[in-house]
Amino acid sequence: MTQSSNKQIRIWATLCHLSALLWIPLISLVFIGIPIYLPLLNILGPLIVWQWKKSQDPWIDFQGKESLNFQLSITVYTLIVIIFSLFLVFTTCGIALTNNVASKQLDTTLNTLLTVLIILISILLLTQLCLVIFASVKAYKGQHYRYPFTIRFLRN
Repeated sequence: MTQSSNKQIRIWATLCHLSALLWIPLISLVFIGIPIYLPLLNILGPLIVWQWKKSQDPWIDFQGKESLNFQLSITVYTLIVIIFSLFLVFTTCGIALTNNVASKQLDTTLNTLLTVLIILISILLLTQLCLVIFASVKAYKGQHYRYPFTIRFLRN
């Protein structure tokens, strides 16, 4: 294998990871008023790169599966946080309605729940960002890296 083809393989393996971060520049479009559908974009990028290049080299196949497993796991964890938060909101509202809780107290409670949700989602997104960059660097160097807290949907 030549030096340039080895470098190309490492670049494609790196792109399997970095393509998961496509949502970051695209989210700015939402803030300037262009509506786009962002959920699952973190999965779409690695899936496209992996499907396109996985047969080219086992290293790309391995890195693509690792990236997809992590992105699917992050998506599952995010959905769990959202579902749990919705459960807390509906439970809180139900308790407030049955106990005639003052609207100011209910408002304070719901704001607290919203703050906790935002903090938890932010932690997940920051974790995603840091680990994807770390995995990308490792893939480019040709070093094995396994994401922590990852559910193995696709076996390597």
